[in-house]
Amino acid sequence: MLRPIDEYFLKHDEPAKSCMQFLREYILKQDDKITEAWRYGMPFFYYDGKMFCYLWTHKKFKLPYIGIVEGKQIERPDLLLEKRERMKILLIDPIHIPIETVDEILGKTIMLYI
Repeated sequence: MLRPIDEYFLKHDEPAKSCMQFLREYILKQDDKITEAWRYGMPFFYYDGKMFCYLWTHKKFKLPYIGIVEGKQIERPDLLLEKRERMKILLIDPIHIPIETVDEILGKTIMLYI
């Protein structure tokens, strides 16, 4: 029997499914202190026990995104605040994952926790 977090990653259609699974593994490999958990009905990632980021799909754009919990502290034009107070999101093109952008944003986010 699959855990809810594993079911979440399998329920998407391609290419979003492969993109989300890739991002899941990629985020976890960024640092040994990053762990995943099923919280608030979504896959959440923690850095040393503190909320770090999450993966979700944007309802309007139908694209996967990485939600950065402390995103408001990071200034980048590709991070969207929308109607959130604290978190910003990075929309991901599932065909062409902007890996350098993901690296830079995750790196800056990790620095907020060190």
